[in-house]
Amino acid sequence: MIYLDNSATSPVDPEVLDAMLPYLKEEYGNPASKYYTLAQNAKKAVEESREKIAALINANPEEIIFTAGASESNNMIIKGIVDYKRYYENMGNHIITSSVEHESVLNTCKFLNGEIYSSDDATFSFSDKKQIDRGYEITFLPVNEFGQVEAETLEKAIKSSTVLVSVIWGNNETGTLNDIDQIGSLCKKHNVLLHSDCTQLLGKYPVDVNKTPVDFLSFSAHKIYGPKGIGAAYVRGDEYGLPPFTSLIHGGNQEKGFRAGTLSVHNIVGFGKAAEIAKRDMDSYIEKISTLENLCRKRLKEALPNIEFVGHPDQKIPGIISIIIHDDFFNNERFIKKISDKVAISTGSACTSGNPSHVLTAMGKAQDTKNVLRISINKYTSENDLTELAALLANNI
Repeated sequence: MIYLDNSATSPVDPEVLDAMLPYLKEEYGNPASKYYTLAQNAKKAVEESREKIAALINANPEEIIFTAGASESNNMIIKGIVDYKRYYENMGNHIITSSVEHESVLNTCKFLNGEIYSSDDATFSFSDKKQIDRGYEITFLPVNEFGQVEAETLEKAIKSSTVLVSVIWGNNETGTLNDIDQIGSLCKKHNVLLHSDCTQLLGKYPVDVNKTPVDFLSFSAHKIYGPKGIGAAYVRGDEYGLPPFTSLIHGGNQEKGFRAGTLSVHNIVGFGKAAEIAKRDMDSYIEKISTLENLCRKRLKEALPNIEFVGHPDQKIPGIISIIIHDDFFNNERFIKKISDKVAISTGSACTSGNPSHVLTAMGKAQDTKNVLRISINKYTSENDLTELAALLANNI
């Protein structure tokens, strides 16, 4: 099978797997236990991995907090910061986010805004019923034609009660980049904290927290050829240490009390190795993926003259290609099912399977949600894979 759904998840790098195996077989100690060798070895492995992940974004190791994934990191930061600021510091209750965020940000903000989510995935908006008042005000910013938050729009939305801005760095459906440097400068100007979901960007684009004024980042290992089920949050510290916020998961004192629960050592080791590889190979990786993307765009244009590329043409993550096929009879889900034994591609985010793309809708393309395909390339993709994809599209539309 040709695998082109890497924005959903990437294959595990063989180097990552080799690094993980000893911590599943021999080195199975709990890093929170004391004194004996297995526990000390596990603790050392965790801290070495923390250093590798910190090095990838030029952070201090103590600023990396392990979670189960980026969705948890997003929830932990957004809920934890606004709760602490509101109840412990009386700082305000206003959050600003964008209309094209990942669902783990959007739905966290919608929850704080008074919506209820049930276990059967049904979402109940209380616009016509009694609104649940959780005491927070949320602003969902519109975006431009490329899906970007514009600085002027953001600045107009900031007010005295604003405590947090959460804007995605690189979009998971289109690959479009927001200007987080500019957004961060605006937040600093108005003394507002900035969080960014960095999941799709990590390891595929240079990130330096000493240059970019961002306070919090979220990311996962499985988007950079690491294992699923492990992620991290970057929390900017100062001379006094890390800023306090309310824990999302209560229990033991793991991760400095920010995130309770026994650490998944083998997954953390895998994340650390994936980060080490990403830093080591960054330049050659970007060059290879960019070359493959250009080839893919060329092959797609040759095969389908009636396609439209979605998102910003230049300000984007290498390797994520979103296209709209302008054909009245085309249905993306039907097409993906038809070629499912040959190619893995998607209609957009794996977290919105079966629902219209809120990203396209926010970009003014709601009418095209059944005509969009997302192609995401990995470092194992070949030129032949992309030529075959274009042929399949040409022959099945």
